[in-house]
Amino acid sequence: FTSFLHLPGTSEEVAPPVQQCFMVPRKEINVVSDMAKWKRSQAYADYMGFILTLNEGVRGKKLTCEYKVSEPIEKLVALLNTLDRWIDETPPVDQPSRFGNKAFRTWYAKLDQEAEKLVSAVIPKHLADAAPEVAVYLKESVGNSTRIDYGTGHEAAFAAFLCCLCKIGVLRVDDQMAIVFKVFNRYLEVMRKLQKTYRMEPAGSQGVWGLDDFQFLPFIWGSSQLIDHPSLEPRHFVDEKVVNENHEDFMFLECILFITEMKTGPFAEHSNQLWNISAVPSWSKVNQGLIRMYKAECLEKFPVIQHFKFGSLLPIQPVTS
Repeated sequence: FTSFLHLPGTSEEVAPPVQQCFMVPRKEINVVSDMAKWKRSQAYADYMGFILTLNEGVRGKKLTCEYKVSEPIEKLVALLNTLDRWIDETPPVDQPSRFGNKAFRTWYAKLDQEAEKLVSAVIPKHLADAAPEVAVYLKESVGNSTRIDYGTGHEAAFAAFLCCLCKIGVLRVDDQMAIVFKVFNRYLEVMRKLQKTYRMEPAGSQGVWGLDDFQFLPFIWGSSQLIDHPSLEPRHFVDEKVVNENHEDFMFLECILFITEMKTGPFAEHSNQLWNISAVPSWSKVNQGLIRMYKAECLEKFPVIQHFKFGSLLPIQPVTS
């Protein structure tokens, strides 16, 4: 954990990190047999380590609880607010097909153009060289502009973006709760707005057998938030009243609320996997099961990982330690 989240108060905080050769990340997983490289890679180990560290960091905590908000966190929220504003400035266009509104391409072109500048505003001057590398993950995190779709691979790119900011020391150990509750939660709000506004297609959705059309991580971290909750059990999340009363405190319930807004018909039919999960006896079992499912259904699926990009911060080289 400390390998990529610098401990506050150590000498690392004062001196700039060792001069690293940053590089623009690129695709390395081109055929199914390359998946073995990914699972052995430093990138996979660091990415999973990051997800699990945050999973522990938010355990039993509400979205509305008190936590430290550092300057880089504020800057990341400002970056996401900019993306949100651009949606307002780029209304959907009239077109015959209901899904995949082409105005998304206009919105995306703006991000494509501005991403490096947006990232440079978040990182300190002495790390300016990292901006082109880190910006790639930001651009990959909002959906595909050709297909006008969005899925768990794009979500993973945003987590990778945050992981890279930890690896260069911009985000630190004591930012953990703010990373999930302030930054990732704001990211989710902006993605939901994109999905709604431009009627984006789910990328690589398994239909009713997937967990959700668009997201996965907020279910993992959201179930961790609910571990040891005195009254809310997994069976309660299919209860509309419980969701309405508690969604502002728990990411998991916020996700359920969004699904019920977007889909019609019985919950058990449109979200079969989640319906099954509601029968699991405890949130810690739900949490463990979702982590296993995330590895199997997202991180070990070629159609998702073939788009992942590797650079100096998330390298394809095998784990060294």
